[in-house]
Amino acid sequence: MNLARFPRIRLAHLPTPLEPMPRLSKALGGPDIWIKRDDCTGLSTGGNKTRKLEFLMAEAVEQGADIVLTQGATQSNHARQTAAAAAKLGMDCHILLEDRTGYNHENYKYNGNVLLDVLHGASVEHRGPGLDMNAEMETVADAMRAKGRNAYTIPGGGSNATGALGYVNCALEMMGQFVTQGLAVDHIVHATGSAGTQAGLITGLKAMNAQIPLLGIGVRAPKPKQEENVYALAVKTAEKLGCPGVVERADVVANTDYVGEGYGIPADSTLEAIDIFARTEAILLDPVYSAKGAAGLIDLIRKGHFKQGETVVFLHTGGAIGLTGYSHSFDVAGRI
Repeated sequence: MNLARFPRIRLAHLPTPLEPMPRLSKALGGPDIWIKRDDCTGLSTGGNKTRKLEFLMAEAVEQGADIVLTQGATQSNHARQTAAAAAKLGMDCHILLEDRTGYNHENYKYNGNVLLDVLHGASVEHRGPGLDMNAEMETVADAMRAKGRNAYTIPGGGSNATGALGYVNCALEMMGQFVTQGLAVDHIVHATGSAGTQAGLITGLKAMNAQIPLLGIGVRAPKPKQEENVYALAVKTAEKLGCPGVVERADVVANTDYVGEGYGIPADSTLEAIDIFARTEAILLDPVYSAKGAAGLIDLIRKGHFKQGETVVFLHTGGAIGLTGYSHSFDVAGRI
């Protein structure tokens, strides 16, 4: 499993910290909780997509691209990090943003990730809900190619076999940290959406025979679809790495009980998770991904799924800048 074989541009601050969360652990009264701080990857306020973009942008440069295109929801963390990576490398960037929530709040439409998209110089266009966004992006890219541009397209979330290499690398990094810190980890938990993070992690963990169960807390798709999406991408990632068959279907586990009303719409458990993490550990979660992952972690601890005496690592996928786009979800005036 030699990742050095693949083109890569260093964009992230790595390794990201692995830290204990003693106050959260005490508050929940369950396992010993640690956090892998992939909110600290550094690129434009950080986040998990930066690891993927190290391999994706290297491939774009190798192919001589002069513009990169990607797509995501209005407050897409991935879009923001892609725009930042393109700016850093002197490439143009074009983003298609999909309305998945129906929110018309000014902060949601123009603050948070959207503000940073614009500050990084990306051009933006919008789409309504329910479309095949990757197909929409390819149509726009083809029109650019017809005008002479060398367009490189990145799927939503950076989730293809190239992008997933970033989380194979994260699995390697975490295992090294566990050994260095003498940490016997029983479970790893994270938010899962476009599938690339979970697919890369499970491929890396299985290739190393780590024997640590990985649980993805879903933020959008139903459980069967989420698991099939992750497994299909993990198969492709393992083939790309040269270790086909290393991931079995049973290795891919998602829990989608914490999605709430839908993608990008915070549930009560989402807001509670944001509050608990901020008050106990001064860690900011985002309302779309990391807080739904944390909501699952908290509830499963309360239900005894993760037990006292165990060690659980929560991988923080970043995105706290998105909080500024969701001010309508928090009763700030009522707290002052």
